[in-house]
Amino acid sequence: MKKIYVSLFMASSVLLGACATTVKPTYISPTQYQALNCQQLQSEYNRIQQYVDNGVQPAKRTGVGVGVGLGGGWGSRGGWGIGPSVSVNMGQSSNTKNTELARLLGEQEAVVQAAKFKNCPIIIRNKAQ
Repeated sequence: MKKIYVSLFMASSVLLGACATTVKPTYISPTQYQALNCQQLQSEYNRIQQYVDNGVQPAKRTGVGVGVGLGGGWGSRGGWGIGPSVSVNMGQSSNTKNTELARLLGEQEAVVQAAKFKNCPIIIRNKAQ
């Protein structure tokens, strides 16, 4: 009986641990920040950090789509044909808080790279102060 409880505890801790992964930044090219001077780079970094500190909210999207078209294929009796098709898709958008946070962290990293390229002293903050 004790083995069952231990195995349930281990399985639940593995599943919950898999959900608590850290968000890694997506790659954003630093070339889009090349036109900014040092002060503008610092203010852009601070703006992104303030948005992250206040809580990231992804854009609202609906997850429903309807499509109408023509489809063709082979029939079960050896023939083929073309007929109308209607598809309704309901799903979850990939635009979640984690994807938005990963994009923002990538932008911050690109700002830091652009600042290093221009030899700008940039102040990096990790949390709201």
